[in-house]
Parts: sequence; structure tokens; C-alpha cells
Amino acid sequence: MFDRDKWQEIFDTMSKNKLRTVLTGFSVFWGIAVLVLLLGLAAGLGNGFSYNFRNTAMNSISIWGGETSKIYKGLPPNREIQLDMGDIRALKNIVPGVIDVSGEFRLWRGRSQLNYGKNYGNFTIKGIQPNYQALERQVVTSGRFINEVDQNETRKVIVMAQDAVEALFKKEDPIHKWVQVNGIPFEVVGIYKFESEGRGGNNQSSSVFIPLSAAQKVFHADDKVDRIVFSFADASELGSKQAESRAIAVLSGRHQFDPKDDRALYIDNNVENLSMFNEIFGGINWFTIFIGLGTIIAGIVGVSNIMLIVVKDRTREIGIRKALGATPMNVISQVIMEAIFVTGVFGFFGLFFGFMLIEGLATAIPGSEMFRDPEVKLSVAVGALLLLVLAGAIAGWIPARIAANVRPIEALRDE
Repeated sequence: MFDRDKWQEIFDTMSKNKLRTVLTGFSVFWGIAVLVLLLGLAAGLGNGFSYNFRNTAMNSISIWGGETSKIYKGLPPNREIQLDMGDIRALKNIVPGVIDVSGEFRLWRGRSQLNYGKNYGNFTIKGIQPNYQALERQVVTSGRFINEVDQNETRKVIVMAQDAVEALFKKEDPIHKWVQVNGIPFEVVGIYKFESEGRGGNNQSSSVFIPLSAAQKVFHADDKVDRIVFSFADASELGSKQAESRAIAVLSGRHQFDPKDDRALYIDNNVENLSMFNEIFGGINWFTIFIGLGTIIAGIVGVSNIMLIVVKDRTREIGIRKALGATPMNVISQVIMEAIFVTGVFGFFGLFFGFMLIEGLATAIPGSEMFRDPEVKLSVAVGALLLLVLAGAIAGWIPARIAANVRPIEALRDE
């Protein structure tokens, strides 16, 4: 039941000690604001890490050729390992559990020029196989992707990223138009984007795709590939290690290098990457919780200490009230209500301020591969605020019990 007189008394007490009330409340305000900010920053880092995995199959491994560093079967070190089409077939036929596999050949190992009429731009051009779409998660928005017929017939067709289309075609429909790839005509058959589109925009843009067979023939690459990527059925960490070791064994047999030579191949295992991410993000979460709770606890201790001072300053007043018939529960409830009011009000403003900081960060910082879309779930923030109010009540309990145990005669003697 609402007791107007009791609340009026609380407000009168706080108005007489404005500076003390503000300083006490600020510790609570800052504690909840820091907690919300840390949660938002942790979420931003988590979203950034997760974003790196959205555009590729989680159960996949990528392999690049390296350079041997060990003598093997009489062969000297420092031999270049050049992957080829035979390696792709061997991985698919020999390594058990392989689902999709694709080679990749990057023209000129960098960016190449595309021309359409008077418009031109420099883009990463990759020769790929049809299964590449299942491994790298491109979403076709218009037309189609590279298919088996394109690969088998060495068709000069091209699938373009949205930013490449905008640069070359402006508002014109590019499908079935012809572009020049380093002076050689290719027909545009599709436009794609990646699965994830964050607040930051273009993500893995600026890549255009042509059939691997066309890239090898037209640009004189023979049967060479720069990278092989494949997915496998067992997506567990153990399964990924087995798939990786079997792939190394197959390739070491074909290229005659020591399977334990870690420089012969460069390998990127997505399952291991995800496991490492989970460990890192778990540590970040625990660090965030530790720092945030520590800040809040410091604020609560401050509230409790201030309430002890309040009780000490009001010892004579409390004694008079008890002499006039106030019960211990009346005294306890007033002290606890004051503690709850301070933590609740300043905690709410701290919550609001924390959300404003997060929104400001989300607007000011564009999405990147490592940090994007900082956010805090409202339910988590409200739960933290309720916990803070409960902690405020607990913080006020000890001073309230001290106040309730004040003896009227001793209190009246207090100077």
C-alpha cells in the first residue's frame, strides 16, 4: 500500500543531502551503464566473429600449396607445391565423407580489369567449379550461377557481384550482356550476393566468377588451381581433424612431400576456427560479466555505506520516532525503500545511457569483419536492473537493521 507520508519523508531526507544522494546514485548509474556497454561491445565482437563464418560452409577445409621445408625421399627442400585438377579428383575419390569440392584459380593473383563500353573497374576474378556455391554461400539474385555445362564446355560466362554490376552497368540490366575480362569477352549470366548482409554493407564484394575450365584455358593456366576447398560429412572437431589428415596424406603422396611438413600446405579448417572462436568469445563473455558485476557491486557497496552514514546521522531522529511508537519494521522499511529508490532511479538512467552509447556505437562504427552490430537484449538489461534493485534492497538491509536496533534513550543522548 502506498504510504505518502513515508515517501515524503524519504524525499525530504534526500533533498537535504542532494550531493550525497547524487554521488551515491552515480556509482549505481555508472555501474549499470558500464555493464550494458560491455555487453554491447562483447555482442559486437561476437557478431563480427560470427559474420566471418556465415559466408562459408562450417564443415569445410581450404588448402593452398606452399613450399617444402624438409628433405623427403631424396627430394630437396624448398620445392613449390602447385595444386592441380588431379588433386581435386583425388580428394573427392579417396578421402571418405567428402560432400562438395571445388578448385579456385585467381587470375593474375590479384585484381583484373573488367570493361563494359566506356565503364571499367578492377575486380578479383576467380575461376571456380559449380560446387563452389555450396561451399561459399553465394545467393543468386538474378540469372544463374556457374553450372556443370559451363564447366564441361569451357563456356566464357561470368557471374558478377552487385558492386561490380553497379560500377559497370549503372542501372542497366547486365544479364546476357558481354563484358571484357582483360580484353576477352565473357557473357554475364548471373548476379550474386553473399548470405550475410550486415549494417556495414558490402562484405566480401568485388569478386566475379568464371568457370574454372575457362580460366585455365583462356588465361593459360593449364590444369593449375590456387586453392581447393571441400566440405565433409562429420562436422565434429575430431571429424574435421581426420578429414584434414587424410587430405594431407593424399596430397603428400601425389606431390612427394613429408606429411608432417607444415610449410608444404597452408590449411584453413573452419571447424577448428569455430572452436577457437567459441573459446575466445566464451572468455570475453566471462571477462565482461566479471568486470560488469564488479562495477555494480562497487556501486551497491557505495549505497550500503552511504545508508550507514544516513542511519548514523539520523540516530536521534530515529530514536524520537521509536519513542513516539514507530515499530522496528517502520524504520527498516523506510531505510530499505530509500535504498531501492536510489538504485532503481539511477539504475534506470544508467540503463538508458548505456543503450544510448550502444546505439551511438552502432551508428558511428561501420560493420567490419571483427566488429559489427553491437547490441544488448532488452530482457538481459531489464533483468540486470531488477537484480540491481534487489541488490539495493539487500544493501539497505544492514543499515536498516542497525537503525531498527537503536534504543530511544541512547538515541536521545546522541549529539
